[in-house]
Amino acid sequence: MIDRAMVSRWLADYEAAWRAPGTEGLAGIFTDDASYLHSPYAEPVVGLDAISLMWDQERDGPGEIFTLATEIVAVDGTTAVVRAEVRYGDPVHQEYRDLWVMRLGSDGRCRWFEEWPYWPERPYQVPDLSS
Repeated sequence: MIDRAMVSRWLADYEAAWRAPGTEGLAGIFTDDASYLHSPYAEPVVGLDAISLMWDQERDGPGEIFTLATEIVAVDGTTAVVRAEVRYGDPVHQEYRDLWVMRLGSDGRCRWFEEWPYWPERPYQVPDLSS
């Protein structure tokens, strides 16, 4: 069973890994066979090597300016749901609010990570294309 303290540690380690050079820190937060989905319907990025490659491609580097605020919404069994708000730049040039659905192992590493991202001024529903 996981608890809020374990999820809180994971969140701190995630942010530290994002801010650190390289991707070595990912082995401490993701299992070797972890799945990472950028949205609920996205194809998962599977395996630590693939997640490391994706991680390096998506960030500007360890000096990237951003703030991350998280709130643990729920923890049940091995699953946690976290609300995250991320703002990039100073001044802010990109921001989003996100729900993270995570499944953690007993060692505290994530084996399933699924994002539900939302951006300002972007529609939250699909337009009716039947007309």
